[in-house]
Amino acid sequence: MSLQMRRLGYALVPLVLTSTASHALDSEQKRGKALLQSLCSRCHAIGPTGASPHPDAPPFRTFGDSKLYDDDFSQRLQTGLSTIHKDMPSFQFDRPDAEAVVNYLKAIQVRPKRS
Repeated sequence: MSLQMRRLGYALVPLVLTSTASHALDSEQKRGKALLQSLCSRCHAIGPTGASPHPDAPPFRTFGDSKLYDDDFSQRLQTGLSTIHKDMPSFQFDRPDAEAVVNYLKAIQVRPKRS
């Protein structure tokens, strides 16, 4: 490995180690955030911080890897997401919007603190 490549690698280490969910969103993630803002924010906290306006609505940043990385989640958004909660309407997204929403949600997930 050349000296220049090693220097580049050493320079990138701090950047990688300090990356968090607050990094800049790409255009698809911004579209996903805008969709969630218009459809869900009256009940759910849709950002990386803050409380949900509805006490029974979980903040979207707490969905966790198991729900979002399930290959099925984007498909469920396309088929029609509904719940047994009387306050929550049903939603149905087209494929590009479902993927944008999932990618935004992945970007804001809070990792549980280890005890």
